[in-house]
Amino acid sequence: MKKPIILVTGANGQLGKELQVASANFPEYEFIFLSRNEMPIDDKKRIQEYFQKYQPSFCINCAAYTAVDKAESDKDAAFLMNAEAVGFLAAVCKSFNTNLVHISTDYVFNGNSSTPLKEDDLTNSVNVYGASKLKGEELAFKNNEQTIIIRTSWVYSEFGNNFVKTMIRLMNEKESVSVINDQIGSPTYAADLAEVILQIIKSNKFSPGIYNYSNQGQISWFDFAIAIKEMIGSNCKVNPIPTSQYPTPAKRPHYSLLDKSKISAVYSVEIKDWKSSLAFCINKIKKQGA
Repeated sequence: MKKPIILVTGANGQLGKELQVASANFPEYEFIFLSRNEMPIDDKKRIQEYFQKYQPSFCINCAAYTAVDKAESDKDAAFLMNAEAVGFLAAVCKSFNTNLVHISTDYVFNGNSSTPLKEDDLTNSVNVYGASKLKGEELAFKNNEQTIIIRTSWVYSEFGNNFVKTMIRLMNEKESVSVINDQIGSPTYAADLAEVILQIIKSNKFSPGIYNYSNQGQISWFDFAIAIKEMIGSNCKVNPIPTSQYPTPAKRPHYSLLDKSKISAVYSVEIKDWKSSLAFCINKIKKQGA
């Protein structure tokens, strides 16, 4: 019997790479991993050709415009990739009867909450990146009701560029670093998210809608940095600073902790503690000699 095909876009990003690693544990599926160069999701003709060729049962869309600060001055490109292209991909998925799993972000919220954010809480992004991702969510559902959207936050991995790898590098180079202590959320180890996405697909219970996922816990970026420092045994001094002392082109939400109770209830997924996942990832990075 022919294996169901899972097509993954944005295969060279952090999550795409972790899905490649995790795919070894799901031999009942055939995986097609496509990088941005192989299948730019804003290339309608190429998308149609790939779907015609592979007839995937599932599409996991990891492709995105993720340069949060650059998006402020590059709005058209951000909306093309994160909104318009997502809407088209969703429409193609519908025409080929493909279930879509699309990755979104905590940045769709304005950061003014003081309690963990639920999927149906009011969205109101404070930056272009978040607004473009929110528009992508709307277009995905409009064009394909068989869509699962997973909002996640503070993603890191042994692959690509991210906060964890940046901190390790800076702590090895500098005597001190300053890290923001008044933005609250929870990190997401991309390997954990990859496993959860594939468990959802494997469950044979594709329940469309929005789901939140990050690791368990509530921390600031400063807390995150301190944990990294301890795990790598660095003597670098970590200074807490307020957001006001670190201005960026794009405003960040002050509070974007996600409530994960829905994904736990619907899919019985285990949500790992942020610290244990961080330790696991740092061990992998150490083995690379990074």
